Amino acid sequence: MPASRTDSTPADHGRIEDVDVSSEMQTSFLEYAYSVIYSRALPDARDGLKPVQRRILFQMADMGLRPDRGHVKSARVVGEVMGKLHPHGDAPIYDALVRLAQPFSLRVPLVDGHGNFGSLDDGPAAPRYTEARLAPPALALTENLDEDVVDFIPNYDGQFQQPEVLPAAFPNLLVNGTTGIAVGMATNMAPHNLIEVVGAAIHLLDNPEATVEELMEFVPGPDLPGGGIIVGLDGIKDAYTAGRGSFRTRAKVSVESLGPRRMGLVVTELPYLVGPERIIDKIKDAVNAKKLQGIADVNDLTDRHHGLRLVIGIKTGFDPQAVLDHLYRLTPLEDSFSINNVALVEGQPQTLGLRELLRVYLDHRINVVTRRSQFRLARRKERLHLVEGLLVAIVDIDEVIQVIRASDDSEQARARLIDVFDLSHLQAEYILELRLRRLTRFSRIELEAERDTLKAEIAQLEELLASEVLLRALVARELDAAAEAFGTPRRTLLLNGGPVQPRSRAAAATADLQIADAPCRVFLSATGRMVRAEVAADAPNGGIVPPARRSKHDAIRASVDATTRGDLGAVTSAGRLVRFSPVDLPSVPGNSVQLAAGTRADQYLGLGSGEHVVGLVPLTDGPPIALGTQQGVVKRVAAGEIGTKHDIEIIALRDGDRVLGAATASDGAELVFVASDAQLLRFDASSVRTQGRSAGGMAGIRLTDGAEAISFDVVGPSDFGAVVVTVAGSTTALAGTDAGSAKVSPFSEFPAKGRATGGVRAQRFLKGEDALTLAWVGTDPRGVGTDGATRALPEPGAKRDASGTPLDGVVGAVGTGVR
Repeated sequence: MPASRTDSTPADHGRIEDVDVSSEMQTSFLEYAYSVIYSRALPDARDGLKPVQRRILFQMADMGLRPDRGHVKSARVVGEVMGKLHPHGDAPIYDALVRLAQPFSLRVPLVDGHGNFGSLDDGPAAPRYTEARLAPPALALTENLDEDVVDFIPNYDGQFQQPEVLPAAFPNLLVNGTTGIAVGMATNMAPHNLIEVVGAAIHLLDNPEATVEELMEFVPGPDLPGGGIIVGLDGIKDAYTAGRGSFRTRAKVSVESLGPRRMGLVVTELPYLVGPERIIDKIKDAVNAKKLQGIADVNDLTDRHHGLRLVIGIKTGFDPQAVLDHLYRLTPLEDSFSINNVALVEGQPQTLGLRELLRVYLDHRINVVTRRSQFRLARRKERLHLVEGLLVAIVDIDEVIQVIRASDDSEQARARLIDVFDLSHLQAEYILELRLRRLTRFSRIELEAERDTLKAEIAQLEELLASEVLLRALVARELDAAAEAFGTPRRTLLLNGGPVQPRSRAAAATADLQIADAPCRVFLSATGRMVRAEVAADAPNGGIVPPARRSKHDAIRASVDATTRGDLGAVTSAGRLVRFSPVDLPSVPGNSVQLAAGTRADQYLGLGSGEHVVGLVPLTDGPPIALGTQQGVVKRVAAGEIGTKHDIEIIALRDGDRVLGAATASDGAELVFVASDAQLLRFDASSVRTQGRSAGGMAGIRLTDGAEAISFDVVGPSDFGAVVVTVAGSTTALAGTDAGSAKVSPFSEFPAKGRATGGVRAQRFLKGEDALTLAWVGTDPRGVGTDGATRALPEPGAKRDASGTPLDGVVGAVGTGVR
């Protein structure tokens, strides 16, 4: 359709020109699209920067805002960039400056920001409130600009010059990634680890025909600034091959104990560019819409000292792992990232794979190093030329002075110097401008040394420029130096698994996240940790790992069979019985019990300072509970006396007394005390009548002056092969410094005595030993250090009153293996 255009001229007040609208709009749109693509939205594949980012870094370098100097107002930087290089408004310039300073946006930040530069959920403060300077990695991008390493182009009005591209000492596009929306195309590139990218670049430099698979041995996947977990690597390989692909990122979440009998999910790393407030809002929406169950509360405990910490409380009876799976489906705790590697190559937008991205960068870097070497070579040749001329003048300095004094003007002096001494015009001019103080003998020595140095440097530069191998080796060394200076360990974990599969709406609505009331076994470790193991009723050995596959960490102090949602009792050293349910204990498979995976019993039960669990007991009708104290008191409590209260006193302790051990003991069992003076007393449980829970017990072992009971154990009729483990040491040695000696004797070696007697000797002390520091009675003993690692014990079979065998390491506790 034709349209009219009116132009006014001095000679002709009005002129109408018919134009084709479609052609006009096509031309205008193409010009606009090209401007957006080339001048705003897409990065250059060589330095990985958009024009506004490049101009910010160049202008800050030109302003001298180095890392070793003070910050300046961001508004000043924005004004300089806008006034000289980027006339597109202050808002986009400041937005680009802010992103260059955000550690959660860039893997290697290029601007050192001071003040509020925003967070994942909030924007930055105004530029008049924040300050900025270049970060050290930015110097590596802008270095050597004064050595003709890149071409310069005029600014928008031709008054200033700006670099067409930065030298870029490391592959910034791959390291920091980018995002941008142009006309008809967009780019979205993930950040990567600098050390890994440099390794791949050097490999491609040495092996130009390297495949993508070979490069992925160095760069297995993106490395996001906030860490997190990348699930599934197929999409990443597609992106590295063809330039397009996608992957899913997942938050780093751990199941932790938040308090007594309370479990929660602790989020310490989130997917790329996902903030905690967004997570909280999505969780609230899912809970209010009844799509998500089991959430008690959500607290954001993030601070500057400890970093991100988002705590999601789980209601009692709900499986934390099942709740977490639903959180992955319903919230951005699992998010997707689509890779679209579009960048400018020689001014044209192209979609690039990993190999092409590295190749474009390496070609650029080789060109930069070549131009820098040529520049340095030319400057050194120029300087050598002047130095050689100056040396000629110094040798015949008297004649030089006479020639100059005899000349009428500088032009005549220059011409006569050229004729007499065979100098060039440049050398003669330099001699005429020479100061007299440079004519000393010492100056001549300096000039000769400088001449020799310049000749050696010129030879090296010429050799470098003549050899492609040396040139590539120099590029590799500089890349290595950048990686060493600015590289950090990988933050993002790569998992070659699959993401959480989406469910149908009906399946999600009916999902039961509560933990089933299934048989289980609860373990109390020798170092005070509790864990729940699933038990299969029809599995051999009760579903628990056989002795041949035991963990080499920690040992069992007590174990009790229960159901997941049932009740158990924990007897503490303060004489209390705390009722609890194992539903929120960390769960491990029954065929691979790992005690180190358990939670601390005192924290799980909310015990007081200095109080710890000494035994686990069932709360069903069964044998009485026997317990012994440090002052030698013994007591049996009938299960019916416990009642239904959550926390009861199970024995009335005397002042300074504490409970040593507790377990169920039928009339056929035997109770065993071991005292610090190496006396062991073994007597029938039937000799201890049952008492009410408020009673104080009765005499168990008669202690000598200064001695105290150090262990109390119950040996049942089915405990065949029980042994007695005793460890002797010096009471004057610092704790943990004297390993002492140990002895393992058959329990049958010790004769039974009556209750309230002194017992028999259990170990003879060696020189320097004056007391037992540890004792234990049971089957299949295992020594444990203070760190939970197992310690070797002597072979069983020693006589009951024999001396011990010196230990290689300190044994802090003794228990049994998983049975």
